[in-house]
Amino acid sequence: MRPILFLALSLLTAAPALAWIPKLDDTTARAVIDGAYGRQDAPPTYLNVDLSVDNGKFKSDGAVKAFDGGDACVSGWLSAPTAYDKSGSRPTSLTLSGQADQLAFQAATARDNFKSLTADDALKDAASRMPDGQIRLDLMVAGLKDQKQRSAYLVRLKGPDGKLIAPVKASYVNDWKADASGRFGGTLVYYFEPTKAGINANDKVDILIRTEASSNCAYAVNFDLGQFY
Repeated sequence: MRPILFLALSLLTAAPALAWIPKLDDTTARAVIDGAYGRQDAPPTYLNVDLSVDNGKFKSDGAVKAFDGGDACVSGWLSAPTAYDKSGSRPTSLTLSGQADQLAFQAATARDNFKSLTADDALKDAASRMPDGQIRLDLMVAGLKDQKQRSAYLVRLKGPDGKLIAPVKASYVNDWKADASGRFGGTLVYYFEPTKAGINANDKVDILIRTEASSNCAYAVNFDLGQFY
């Protein structure tokens, strides 16, 4: 009976099948907290796509497609990824996350400060960290001529009916710095409400990006919401 009992307990305490969690639940909260405290492997709470270029390919190979402007937009990016004076800035990384990732940060901070954190406590203020139903996109860019041009970036989520969904909120991380050539790099942050647009928690979705450049190029980066909580 002991092996059977152990299996039953494991199934009861295991995290649910992978899919983005629009509203944090008790089972996922426990899994995230236990992962932060080292009681189990940390579950995946975000999905990253690396858009840096190496030997003429994106490190996340095949991650970028042309949404507007044709394939020359992508081939030009791959052939001269840092020719910012001609192309404008470039996205270098995209990361999607939700309430579970916000909890992962909270739990890690609590552990580092020698404090305990329960799932009940985490669920009480989950919506204050990030409203239910929202998803966060962190977009790292490099090569921006002026920090004022951060607002020139246009980012949309493509809905299942082809409708382009604007973010409900946009901001940026306080990590912006100039490189040796005086070009700026840092992180832009966007919040979307996918479920209101008919997107399911395990769908594959396109993030569409136009940089500050005056060209007609726009890019699509595909994400699988079924790869993280």
